[in-house]
Amino acid sequence: MKNVIITGSNGMIGNLILENCLSNPKINKITSIVRRKSGINHPKLIEIVHTNFEDFTEIESQFKNQDICFYCIGVYTGQVSTDEFAKITINFTRAFAQTLRKNNENTTFCFLSGQGADSSEKSKMMFAKDKGIAENILFNLNFKEMYSFRPGYIYPVTQREEPNLFYKITRILYKPFLSKIYPNIGVTSEKLANTMVDIGCIGNEKTIFENNDIRLYKNA
Repeated sequence: MKNVIITGSNGMIGNLILENCLSNPKINKITSIVRRKSGINHPKLIEIVHTNFEDFTEIESQFKNQDICFYCIGVYTGQVSTDEFAKITINFTRAFAQTLRKNNENTTFCFLSGQGADSSEKSKMMFAKDKGIAENILFNLNFKEMYSFRPGYIYPVTQREEPNLFYKITRILYKPFLSKIYPNIGVTSEKLANTMVDIGCIGNEKTIFENNDIRLYKNA
Protein backbone atom coordinates (compact mmCIF):
# COMPACT_ATOMS: atom_id res chain seq x y z
CA MET A 1 0.00 0.00 0.00
CA LYS A 2 1.40 3.36 -1.10
CA ASN A 3 1.16 6.89 0.24
CA VAL A 4 0.64 9.47 -2.50
CA ILE A 5 1.08 13.24 -2.61
CA ILE A 6 -0.63 15.20 -5.38
CA THR A 7 -0.56 18.81 -6.41
CA GLY A 8 -2.77 20.30 -9.09
CA SER A 9 -5.71 18.08 -8.21
CA ASN A 10 -8.20 20.87 -8.95
CA GLY A 11 -7.02 20.80 -12.57
CA MET A 12 -8.15 18.45 -15.33
CA ILE A 13 -5.41 15.80 -15.10
CA GLY A 14 -4.74 16.17 -11.41
CA ASN A 15 -8.42 15.63 -10.65
CA LEU A 16 -8.53 12.45 -12.73
CA ILE A 17 -5.39 11.20 -11.00
CA LEU A 18 -6.98 11.93 -7.63
CA GLU A 19 -10.12 9.99 -8.59
CA ASN A 20 -8.00 7.07 -9.78
CA CYS A 21 -5.99 7.05 -6.55
CA LEU A 22 -9.10 7.20 -4.36
CA SER A 23 -10.41 3.99 -5.93
CA ASN A 24 -7.01 2.32 -6.35
CA PRO A 25 -6.44 -0.60 -3.92
CA LYS A 26 -2.66 -0.10 -4.18
CA ILE A 27 -2.94 3.33 -2.56
CA ASN A 28 -3.46 3.80 1.17
CA LYS A 29 -3.34 7.57 1.74
CA ILE A 30 -3.48 10.64 -0.50
CA THR A 31 -2.19 14.05 0.52
CA SER A 32 -3.47 16.72 -1.85
CA ILE A 33 -1.86 20.18 -1.72
CA VAL A 34 -4.32 22.73 -3.13
CA ARG A 35 -4.93 26.48 -3.26
CA ARG A 36 -8.66 26.05 -2.67
CA LYS A 37 -10.83 23.30 -1.21
CA SER A 38 -12.09 20.73 -3.67
CA GLY A 39 -15.19 19.73 -1.70
CA ILE A 40 -14.15 16.06 -1.92
CA ASN A 41 -14.43 14.02 1.28
CA HIS A 42 -12.92 10.55 1.41
CA PRO A 43 -11.30 8.43 4.15
CA LYS A 44 -8.09 8.18 2.11
CA LEU A 45 -7.81 11.90 1.42
CA ILE A 46 -5.96 14.55 3.40
CA GLU A 47 -6.45 17.92 1.72
CA ILE A 48 -4.08 20.74 2.63
CA VAL A 49 -4.92 24.29 1.54
CA HIS A 50 -1.73 26.25 0.90
CA THR A 51 -1.26 29.48 -1.04
CA ASN A 52 2.50 30.10 -1.28
CA PHE A 53 3.84 27.56 -3.77
CA GLU A 54 7.35 28.99 -3.54
CA ASP A 55 7.66 28.11 0.15
CA PHE A 56 6.24 24.97 1.78
CA THR A 57 7.91 25.41 5.18
CA GLU A 58 4.59 25.79 7.02
CA ILE A 59 3.30 22.43 5.80
CA GLU A 60 6.61 20.56 5.46
CA SER A 61 5.47 17.80 7.84
CA GLN A 62 2.88 16.77 5.23
CA PHE A 63 5.69 15.87 2.80
CA LYS A 64 7.07 13.09 4.98
CA ASN A 65 6.58 9.37 4.25
CA GLN A 66 5.41 9.81 0.67
CA ASP A 67 5.94 6.95 -1.79
CA ILE A 68 4.63 8.55 -4.99
CA CYS A 69 4.20 12.14 -6.14
CA PHE A 70 1.97 13.28 -8.99
CA TYR A 71 2.89 16.85 -9.83
CA CYS A 72 0.25 18.38 -12.11
CA ILE A 73 0.52 22.14 -11.67
CA GLY A 74 0.61 24.03 -14.95
CA VAL A 75 -0.74 26.96 -16.90
CA TYR A 76 -1.57 27.44 -20.57
CA THR A 77 0.75 29.54 -22.71
CA GLY A 78 -0.76 32.99 -23.15
CA GLN A 79 -2.79 32.88 -19.95
CA VAL A 80 -0.12 34.67 -17.92
CA SER A 81 2.96 36.83 -18.53
CA THR A 82 6.35 35.33 -19.41
CA ASP A 83 7.64 35.93 -15.88
CA GLU A 84 4.55 34.40 -14.28
CA PHE A 85 4.76 31.37 -16.57
CA ALA A 86 8.38 30.80 -15.49
CA LYS A 87 7.42 31.27 -11.84
CA ILE A 88 4.66 28.65 -12.03
CA THR A 89 6.55 26.21 -14.25
CA ILE A 90 10.03 26.45 -12.73
CA ASN A 91 9.92 28.07 -9.28
CA PHE A 92 6.85 26.22 -8.01
CA THR A 93 8.22 22.91 -9.25
CA ARG A 94 11.64 23.49 -7.67
CA ALA A 95 10.23 24.50 -4.27
CA PHE A 96 7.80 21.58 -4.11
CA ALA A 97 10.30 18.98 -5.30
CA GLN A 98 13.11 20.15 -3.02
CA THR A 99 10.80 19.98 -0.01
CA LEU A 100 9.65 16.50 -0.98
CA ARG A 101 13.19 15.24 -1.63
CA LYS A 102 14.44 16.68 1.66
CA ASN A 103 11.87 14.63 3.56
CA ASN A 104 12.01 11.35 1.62
CA GLU A 105 14.65 8.95 0.35
CA ASN A 106 12.44 6.63 -1.69
CA THR A 107 9.84 8.68 -3.54
CA THR A 108 8.76 8.18 -7.15
CA PHE A 109 8.11 11.54 -8.83
CA CYS A 110 5.69 11.77 -11.78
CA PHE A 111 5.80 15.13 -13.55
CA LEU A 112 3.17 16.42 -15.96
CA SER A 113 5.34 18.13 -18.56
CA GLY A 114 4.42 18.75 -22.20
CA GLN A 115 5.29 17.90 -25.77
CA GLY A 116 8.38 19.74 -26.93
CA ALA A 117 9.97 20.15 -23.50
CA ASP A 118 13.60 20.98 -24.25
CA SER A 119 16.12 19.46 -21.86
CA SER A 120 18.91 21.45 -23.53
CA GLU A 121 17.17 24.61 -22.20
CA LYS A 122 18.04 26.40 -25.44
CA SER A 123 14.64 26.56 -27.13
CA LYS A 124 13.35 29.99 -28.11
CA MET A 125 9.84 28.81 -27.23
CA MET A 126 8.98 29.79 -23.66
CA PHE A 127 6.94 26.65 -22.97
CA ALA A 128 9.62 24.26 -24.26
CA LYS A 129 12.49 25.98 -22.47
CA ASP A 130 10.75 26.38 -19.10
CA LYS A 131 9.41 22.82 -19.09
CA GLY A 132 12.90 21.59 -19.97
CA ILE A 133 14.39 23.54 -17.07
CA ALA A 134 11.78 22.10 -14.69
CA GLU A 135 12.48 18.56 -15.89
CA ASN A 136 16.23 19.01 -15.38
CA ILE A 137 15.69 20.27 -11.84
CA LEU A 138 13.67 17.17 -11.05
CA PHE A 139 16.07 14.67 -12.62
CA ASN A 140 19.00 16.29 -10.80
CA LEU A 141 17.31 15.85 -7.41
CA ASN A 142 17.84 12.08 -7.73
CA PHE A 143 14.48 10.80 -6.62
CA LYS A 144 14.22 7.03 -6.34
CA GLU A 145 12.40 7.13 -9.68
CA MET A 146 11.57 10.13 -11.84
CA TYR A 147 9.17 10.08 -14.79
CA SER A 148 8.28 12.96 -17.07
CA PHE A 149 5.12 12.81 -19.18
CA ARG A 150 5.05 14.93 -22.34
CA PRO A 151 1.55 14.85 -23.84
CA GLY A 152 0.56 16.77 -26.93
CA TYR A 153 -3.00 18.04 -27.07
CA ILE A 154 -4.96 16.62 -24.13
CA TYR A 155 -8.52 15.82 -25.17
CA PRO A 156 -10.84 16.42 -22.18
CA VAL A 157 -13.07 13.40 -21.64
CA THR A 158 -15.20 15.31 -19.14
CA GLN A 159 -16.86 18.67 -19.77
CA ARG A 160 -14.88 21.79 -18.91
CA GLU A 161 -14.60 25.45 -19.80
CA GLU A 162 -11.99 25.64 -22.57
CA PRO A 163 -9.21 28.21 -21.91
CA ASN A 164 -9.33 29.87 -25.34
CA LEU A 165 -10.74 29.70 -28.88
CA PHE A 166 -7.96 27.41 -30.13
CA TYR A 167 -8.85 24.78 -27.54
CA LYS A 168 -12.56 25.13 -28.27
CA ILE A 169 -11.99 24.43 -31.96
CA THR A 170 -9.49 21.65 -31.31
CA ARG A 171 -11.90 19.89 -28.96
CA ILE A 172 -14.63 19.92 -31.62
CA LEU A 173 -12.31 18.60 -34.32
CA TYR A 174 -10.21 16.14 -32.32
CA LYS A 175 -12.35 12.99 -32.16
CA PRO A 176 -14.00 13.03 -35.60
CA PHE A 177 -11.02 14.30 -37.62
CA LEU A 178 -7.70 15.16 -36.00
CA SER A 179 -7.24 11.95 -33.98
CA LYS A 180 -7.85 9.89 -37.12
CA ILE A 181 -5.70 11.91 -39.52
CA TYR A 182 -2.93 12.66 -37.01
CA PRO A 183 -3.23 9.94 -34.32
CA ASN A 184 -0.18 11.15 -32.41
CA ILE A 185 -1.36 14.75 -32.16
CA GLY A 186 -2.79 14.16 -28.71
CA VAL A 187 -4.10 11.83 -26.04
CA THR A 188 -7.29 11.67 -23.97
CA SER A 189 -7.22 13.06 -20.44
CA GLU A 190 -8.22 9.69 -18.99
CA LYS A 191 -5.48 7.82 -20.85
CA LEU A 192 -2.87 10.28 -19.63
CA ALA A 193 -4.04 10.22 -16.02
CA ASN A 194 -4.36 6.42 -15.90
CA THR A 195 -0.94 5.95 -17.46
CA MET A 196 0.68 8.28 -14.94
CA VAL A 197 -0.90 6.45 -12.00
CA ASP A 198 -0.01 3.02 -13.37
CA ILE A 199 3.63 3.93 -13.97
CA GLY A 200 3.85 5.71 -10.64
CA CYS A 201 2.66 2.55 -8.88
CA ILE A 202 4.59 -0.14 -10.77
CA GLY A 203 7.50 1.72 -12.41
CA ASN A 204 8.91 1.50 -15.92
CA GLU A 205 12.27 1.28 -17.66
CA LYS A 206 11.59 4.55 -19.53
CA THR A 207 11.93 7.88 -17.75
CA ILE A 208 10.49 10.23 -20.39
CA PHE A 209 7.13 9.42 -21.97
CA GLU A 210 6.41 11.28 -25.17
CA ASN A 211 2.84 11.59 -26.45
CA ASN A 212 3.05 8.39 -28.50
CA ASP A 213 4.44 6.45 -25.55
CA ILE A 214 1.47 7.54 -23.45
CA ARG A 215 -1.05 6.87 -26.20
CA LEU A 216 0.24 3.34 -26.82
CA TYR A 217 0.85 2.39 -23.20
CA LYS A 218 -0.91 -0.95 -22.69
CA ASN A 219 -1.72 -1.15 -19.00
CA ALA A 220 -3.93 1.94 -18.72
